Amino acid sequence: MSLTVELPRTDLPSGGLGGHWRVVVLNDNHNTFDHVAETLARVVPGVTLADGYRIADRIHRTGCAIVWSGPREDAEGYWEALERAGLTMGPLETG
Repeated sequence: MSLTVELPRTDLPSGGLGGHWRVVVLNDNHNTFDHVAETLARVVPGVTLADGYRIADRIHRTGCAIVWSGPREDAEGYWEALERAGLTMGPLETG
């Protein structure tokens, strides 16, 4: 028999607004590696072109990749910019 123990919250309830939100890019058949890598490097802070190619490869091999994680407002902005650039986006995820 297993026992489930619920730990007390260490933060305030946020209604899904706080915490880390994940920006997910999905694999598709119409974006090139170059376009994905260059777009990630241009839009996502801290992503170099070399990082963009590594992430593009991960998207290609696994079907998707989390390309950024952080506050919801920032995540929404990056998500929208990536979508406007033509990347195939997964829904924003909270975690």
